[in-house]
Amino acid sequence: MNVNGGIVVETQSGIGMEVFVPANSPVYRYGIGDSIMVFTSMIVKEDDISLYGFHNKESLELFEKLITVSGVGAKGAMAIVGTLSVEELKRAIAFEDAKEISRANGIGKKTAERIILELKDKVGKFEGELPAEALGEDVSISADSRSEAVTALVALGYTKAEAFNAVASVNDEGLTSEEYIKKALKNLF
Repeated sequence: MNVNGGIVVETQSGIGMEVFVPANSPVYRYGIGDSIMVFTSMIVKEDDISLYGFHNKESLELFEKLITVSGVGAKGAMAIVGTLSVEELKRAIAFEDAKEISRANGIGKKTAERIILELKDKVGKFEGELPAEALGEDVSISADSRSEAVTALVALGYTKAEAFNAVASVNDEGLTSEEYIKKALKNLF
């Protein structure tokens, strides 16, 4: 049953519990009487005990890391997890993209920057980084050229995420870094 920002889950023993769930969660697709598994985190305060639920363990772990950041409470963490997918959040942290994180309701630029600073080493590597098999035959030359192109675009004022995405969208292989930059710039406009 869908309630104010969450669902009510009835346990096998017949007890109903309110569980707050992120806005983008696939848990909302289930109807009354459907059997689901929800990974939960219990937050206990002096005047409140709340359950926060997630459709997979990775989302739960990310939520629990977010609430360790100074100034980010459960509601802020839920707003972030409800706005960005796990991979989008990992990418934003890896590329230090505070603007992407601050899309979440109630999360400002300074809080997003603090999240990046405090979680950069705690959040697993973003898996979308230039995979070796996608870089062509001479991986070392191509990877170095792409990496140099990303660095150059960042120096020109683009965010790491914008630069990475622009260079990654260049389908040609074995180019020099200058050629990657030219083609990436065309993708940015």
